[in-house]
Parts: sequence; C-alpha cells; structure tokens
Amino acid sequence: MSKELYTVTEFCQTYGIGRTTFYAEVKAGKLRTVKIGAATRVRRADAQSWADSLPTADAAA
Repeated sequence: MSKELYTVTEFCQTYGIGRTTFYAEVKAGKLRTVKIGAATRVRRADAQSWADSLPTADAAA
C-alpha cells in the first residue's frame, strides 16, 4: 500500500534529492506541501506532479 503523505525525509529519499533542493523547489512554487501541525508533508499526487514536471535529459547533449 502506497503512502498518501511523505515526510520531508521520505520524499528526499524517494526522489533522490537533498533537503536544500527540496526547500528550494517549495520556495520556487514547484512543489506543494501541506502542514499537519508543525509537520511538513507532501501529498503523493503532488510528489508525482513534481516528478512529472522535471525536464528530461537531452540525449544529444
């Protein structure tokens, strides 16, 4: 069963990015987060949307 909400650490581990990049993406408005009390979470759907929006590597480059 897939999780509906990722912690910041889980998101970073799942998508192979660091916390600095995570917070930069949030600040830039590229990644949506939700708050549960003081805890920051990322919805699974928002995580997938973020991943789908990443640019692809140019094979010719």
